[in-house]
Amino acid sequence: MSEALRHYTNEFRSKRDVSPYDAEVFFDALIAETDEQLLIALLDAWTTKGTTEDELYRFASIMRRRMRSLRHSFETLVDIVGTGGSSLKTFNVSTAAAFVIAGAGLAVAKHGNRAATSSSGSSDVLSELGVNVDVEPEVTERELAEHGICFMFAPRFHSLSPTLAAARRAVGRPTIFNNLGPICNPAAVPHQIVGVHSPKILERTARVLARLGTKRSWAVCGNGALDEIALNGPTSIAEVSAGQVTISEIWPLDFGVDSVENSLPENCSPRQSADVIEAILSNASIGSDAEKLVLMNAAAAIFVSEHAKTLPEAFALAEQSVRECKALEKLESLRTKR
Repeated sequence: MSEALRHYTNEFRSKRDVSPYDAEVFFDALIAETDEQLLIALLDAWTTKGTTEDELYRFASIMRRRMRSLRHSFETLVDIVGTGGSSLKTFNVSTAAAFVIAGAGLAVAKHGNRAATSSSGSSDVLSELGVNVDVEPEVTERELAEHGICFMFAPRFHSLSPTLAAARRAVGRPTIFNNLGPICNPAAVPHQIVGVHSPKILERTARVLARLGTKRSWAVCGNGALDEIALNGPTSIAEVSAGQVTISEIWPLDFGVDSVENSLPENCSPRQSADVIEAILSNASIGSDAEKLVLMNAAAAIFVSEHAKTLPEAFALAEQSVRECKALEKLESLRTKR
């Protein structure tokens, strides 16, 4: 196994890709390897070469085939997630937006993990919010059925390895696994908002989602390489619908947001991010840039899931979710019903 990884480290350094015939064996070698330094060298070489669409699709297919699936009966189900690794770091916007979306009446199956290339992953901030993320999949399934929202802690559904996770952190920049995690949702959600950390991988991510059979989803990259919809400037959109990918651009004004103060929190720790989210969901940050950012991202998911016909209508539903404390109720349901 180690020899296969050394071979491909050299292949990546020579700008050659993983052979489709080697993908399964190569993946087995990745998750079995215990030499952290070897994995660091391989991931660094692979990231420097750049991941191709075919590589991303093949490894996503392997991960999806092997993952533990989350059982549910929802026809409409959504996830909102970022790849991490963005040069602009704020707070856990997608985690906050998940509660807003659920409060607006859409079922949410959010998938995530501890931070690998950012200050705070979704699992980190949820733990600070009082949610026990590391639970049996049966508990997660029950929460989705009862409350219309659940959080799927990636290690409970994907059999990777602690050594690989440590190597990812040591590389210190986004690897293929930043991109793989968001597109390997264990609930097989038909609708996603996937924020990517670079415009270079925007269309590639959307094309892979199309090949994997998503119903209607957006890959997004905000102004300044933000892995979410941006409040300050345009956001590039790669929409997948009926197997086709369409590239466009949206602005805050498309949601009805026409003024900002440029006062977003930056590079928040899990505790700081949790405080921001609690303030938003409890209506203690009405009109703030942080609230607007969460509402816009939630509105995108509401729109993509066809729960609203326009982005302003979707934004209004997101805002109503917060004002009527429906989003906060969804957080409380995960805090108290474990």
